[in-house]
Amino acid sequence: MRIETTAGIAEVEIDTSASARFLLLLTHGSGGGVEAKDLLAVRDRALALDAAVARVIQPYRVAGRRAPGSATKQDAAWLEVVAALRTRYPRVPLIQGGRSNGARVACRTALESEAKGVLALSFPLHPPGKPEKTRREELLAARPVQVVVVNGERDPFGIPDPADVAQVTVIPGQPHSYRAGFDSIADAVEPWLRIWAGLSG
Repeated sequence: MRIETTAGIAEVEIDTSASARFLLLLTHGSGGGVEAKDLLAVRDRALALDAAVARVIQPYRVAGRRAPGSATKQDAAWLEVVAALRTRYPRVPLIQGGRSNGARVACRTALESEAKGVLALSFPLHPPGKPEKTRREELLAARPVQVVVVNGERDPFGIPDPADVAQVTVIPGQPHSYRAGFDSIADAVEPWLRIWAGLSG
């Protein structure tokens, strides 16, 4: 699926069950793609809970760029993608998220997109070696929307404070780009996804 935005064309890969209980939007890191193994692990677990899962390739990546550029333009394009997908899935809860830069976008736009929750994989709390340049305000910008964070124990971009979000899970031994622990990532987010699928308890 291709969606025209003010920043260019976004491409969306959609997987869905016969009757979606919720809509999960996921996107990539700044130089990555939607085939990242952590995104696929979460997608597969969500599909098992009867979700519609849309993996969004943002316009700057479709255009072949590695850097996202202006956060304002990136967020505006994301909201246009959300609006387009909500016409297709209008009556189910929206959960949005992504890895690294994609997690930042999901947090910054959570209120305007009317998301019920945010999934932040490898949220980059600060540039490596520069904890004073914190991006904590982006996590707080999502309040009161619940933010669930999954970060690697050895992530040089830092790990968010559990006091700032609904849940933080740390995957032992993993860096910013996970090399293992994909089942653990899916296990960490499944209970939360089950709530939005109406399957909790």
